[in-house]
Amino acid sequence: MEQIPSSPQERLRRYAREDVETLYRELRVTPTGLSREQIPRMREKYGENRIGYRTEEGPGARLRRAFITPFSVILLVLAAVSFVTDVWLDSNFSRNGTTVALILLMLVAGGAVRLLQERRAGSAADRLIGERAITVSVRRGGQVLRIPAEELVVGDVVLLSTGDRVPADLRLTGVHGLFVSQSLLTGESTVLEKTVSPLPPECSAALSACSNLAFTGSSVLSGSGEGVVLAVGPHTVYGSYLRELQETRRSFDQGANSIAWVLIRFMTTLVPVVFVISALTRGDWGTSFLFALSVAVGLTPEMLPVVINACLARGSAAMGRKQTIVKNINAMQSFGSMDVLCVDKTGTLTGDEIHLEYYLDILGEESGTVLDCAYLNSLCHGGPSNHLDRAILACSGMPGREAHFQALGQRVRKWDELPFDYTRKCASVLLSDGEGEPFMITKGAVEQVYARCRRVFHRGETVEIDPADAGGVHAVVDEMLEDGMKVLAVAGRRLPGKQKLCPEDERELTLLGYLVFFDAPKRSAAQALGRLRELHVRVKVLTGDHRSVAGSVCRRLGIPAEQILTGEALMALTEDARITAVEQTDVFAELTPGQKSELIRLLRENGHTVGFLGDGMNDLAAMTSADVGISVDTAAPAAKEAADVILLKKDLNVLEQGILEGRRAFANMSKYIHITASSNFGNIFSIVLASAFLPFLPMTSIQLLLLNLLYDLLCMTLPWDRVDGEDCGRPSIWSGHTLGRFMRFFGPVSSLFDLLTFAFLYWVLCPSLLGGGYAALSGAMQEQYAMLFHTGWFLESMWTQVLILHMLRTRHIPFVQSRASGVVWLVTSGGLLALTAVVYTPAAAWLGLTPLPGVYFLFLAGMVLCYMLLVTLAKRYYLRRYHTLW
Repeated sequence: MEQIPSSPQERLRRYAREDVETLYRELRVTPTGLSREQIPRMREKYGENRIGYRTEEGPGARLRRAFITPFSVILLVLAAVSFVTDVWLDSNFSRNGTTVALILLMLVAGGAVRLLQERRAGSAADRLIGERAITVSVRRGGQVLRIPAEELVVGDVVLLSTGDRVPADLRLTGVHGLFVSQSLLTGESTVLEKTVSPLPPECSAALSACSNLAFTGSSVLSGSGEGVVLAVGPHTVYGSYLRELQETRRSFDQGANSIAWVLIRFMTTLVPVVFVISALTRGDWGTSFLFALSVAVGLTPEMLPVVINACLARGSAAMGRKQTIVKNINAMQSFGSMDVLCVDKTGTLTGDEIHLEYYLDILGEESGTVLDCAYLNSLCHGGPSNHLDRAILACSGMPGREAHFQALGQRVRKWDELPFDYTRKCASVLLSDGEGEPFMITKGAVEQVYARCRRVFHRGETVEIDPADAGGVHAVVDEMLEDGMKVLAVAGRRLPGKQKLCPEDERELTLLGYLVFFDAPKRSAAQALGRLRELHVRVKVLTGDHRSVAGSVCRRLGIPAEQILTGEALMALTEDARITAVEQTDVFAELTPGQKSELIRLLRENGHTVGFLGDGMNDLAAMTSADVGISVDTAAPAAKEAADVILLKKDLNVLEQGILEGRRAFANMSKYIHITASSNFGNIFSIVLASAFLPFLPMTSIQLLLLNLLYDLLCMTLPWDRVDGEDCGRPSIWSGHTLGRFMRFFGPVSSLFDLLTFAFLYWVLCPSLLGGGYAALSGAMQEQYAMLFHTGWFLESMWTQVLILHMLRTRHIPFVQSRASGVVWLVTSGGLLALTAVVYTPAAAWLGLTPLPGVYFLFLAGMVLCYMLLVTLAKRYYLRRYHTLW
């Protein structure tokens, strides 16, 4: 016995060439199915049948995403540096071991916030997926059982019937008229007939072309069959394909990396500069090196993971109250930065409730014969139900005609059928009514059906036609297509003595007439599209429908449809021409799933942040190629698994709310990152300058810690801050370039006032209170001198650091044109008052602070007013030059 191939791909190729008996023998299974003892062994050896969200997003993946980010890595490194400088070597410039504990606490808190929110959203998503999880029929131990698809293992014997979704990769062992669609895998909407015959040993065809294999996600359009499972879960052809596509979604990570690298570049620039300046002025190279490392620690916002994850989690929770489940909270930022939204037409722009409007003869007059023939075709074909057939069958409920259609269905007998496929674009059934010869009814796309016709039928007469002359057809059909209607043709012929159909029978037909359907645009769609345009989100329609139908609906809704590009025309263009075409075109029609994915790839390569709204298996490639994949609660389970966001209502108005929440979350994250990084940069710059000239440190470690704790507490309120309307009006992206520019511009502004405060304290206030300069005083008086200096800078730094948040949180005049939320006001005002008053309490001595005279507060008031004025002027100049604040 040859060894069983271990690779899923090898097993598929190998057993496609082997006969069924060899398959059973080598896998040690029988036609009666696996025994109870074999099932756990097969599951342990080959894995579980889980694909997508619940496979890739297990506890381990969620933990990694919550705690291992570019920001957390930076803070972990700095915690180690802080441990060396503050605890192990105990430098005089440290803030003691509390810094290490604080950084680690922030890392744990930030990861916990994210983990809890994603777990909550994931549980809700799992419930939605589980509610519609598919079940399959299997034969185990000689019994036919109905089990969840996720319980399948390699070796199971699966039974397939019309309408089923293939739950795993199978080697077919028995078929009866089995036709399947593999559009999910190939991107081509063709229907394939399956067989059980082994392929020739020399066959080198692609797996998707193997006629005796059925793949996960394929749809059984007609017939029945059974097969042995060869691959499950992520090891299936579809599973590996989906996993590769999911690796392309990195818009949030790319932005986070950009921000992280800016902080790293500032550190790598500042550390050697500080090291050299400190060493040259102090002459102690070892201590100067430790001081330089401490500067790197002080530059990084310690609350970075907490604030970012809190902003994302709060936005995610807010969306949860607006009929939206955010499975991956990174998608909040992608929502905010999204500038192109790709949607399908059906169900999103239209009501997804197609109605049969007209049933016409060849000259456009109402015809009961055409309706009766169409009704029999839809009633008798064995393929899966579709919206057009449902619309036709709904006519059986027409007032006064219920009995007619009931009798019509009972009178005929079905002999055979040719199911619909995307090559022929028609479906045929062979029927007899017990009185005359068997007859075939064909229903399908107008052009394809007309090309098979030799005659037309009108008012009891049959007339010969020239199939090359389609002028009469266009005269009736084109106007309806241009008006947004979908048109099918109905034809037929007698087939004496036939009981089986073959494709050659679909020729020399008689054209009977047309069916006209209409899927009206949603009333809410035009309003929602207008709001999306106001938010500067460009909507592009990607549909498989006919270009005329798509164009009509889009024109009704105000979507530019002067230029419509079909999938065939798109693929005929060169790569450069496609890049230009996707920018100039808003409506793409007659697309395959693979072409939708290609369009999204081109848009992303053009620098757009792209969202895709889809609900079917054929949308998976596009959803996983987009920056944010969006699905709905009524979608296929695999679509919901692959999505970042699940809408509880398929409505663009819900998406608009998601975009606004994403932009609010992004704005509050940007506030924290930009303001805190620039403030820290200014403080470090001030400390470096002061340490080069002052005979003592400008602030003690406990005072720096207290100042940072106040600032960190304030920053915890930022996720609940108000966001100005114009900050939500346009998409924004993470940009290290804008962060570096912001830090270089506003950081020195705060340093300027720090230096003025140093000068006032060192040369004016302290000498006037103690009767002389620092060098002329005794040791005890020098300590008092330093304490006065520390208190003065502590209060000035505290006030400016808190005010800078209010000044730079908005592009408007703060406190007047734009006010922070009540939570931010409460924390900032309470913190300022409490820490200003603490210098007059017994705790002041323990903190190294001392009471200051009233003259200092006059100076402080003047400094604060000048600081606010200068920041306002600087902000106005910055906005005029760069047109954005953060």
